[in-house]
Amino acid sequence: MGKNSSNARVSSKDQNLDRQRDLLDQEQVFTIFEDTVSGSVRKRPKLDEALRYLRAGDQLVVVSMDRLARSLVDLYGLIDELTGRGVSVKFLKEGQVYSATSSPVSRLMLGLLGSVAEFERAIIRERQAEGIAKAKARGVYKGRAKVLTPAQVSQAKQWVDQGVPKAVVARRLGIGRTTLYKYLADTK
Repeated sequence: MGKNSSNARVSSKDQNLDRQRDLLDQEQVFTIFEDTVSGSVRKRPKLDEALRYLRAGDQLVVVSMDRLARSLVDLYGLIDELTGRGVSVKFLKEGQVYSATSSPVSRLMLGLLGSVAEFERAIIRERQAEGIAKAKARGVYKGRAKVLTPAQVSQAKQWVDQGVPKAVVARRLGIGRTTLYKYLADTK
């Protein structure tokens, strides 16, 4: 029997992989390749590393289908590539395992479950867009947090060290206090 490896992914730095790590620990996964990048982004360095790492007889364990692929086409492509190399793929949430010897019914289940996951993502994106449009109409939508340059972070730290209130520093930089706190914590 080969080794269990996994690819775990979250879409942004504000999210964490703890829930996925806990589930993977229960499955006795030995190597976890973690990406913090949107699944819609084509470059996923840790997934690419996992694909290079896996050998015939290994099993790739993934918490759910939507953590591995963002479209049904990508899902089929990854499953076909891996099973063609003798690697099995196990999805914990869906309770499915795919291998070179999977039946036609398994292939049907992959299509059905992958389609449901893709549909759920589309609904989430639609609701998110509606919420943003409503927030913009009310004038409360600000978009993503502003990214500070290293020079701005240095200046912020200098102001704080000089006793300038953090609320004032945040206003000067055009960011929220929470964002300022994150930047200051990263410089420690």
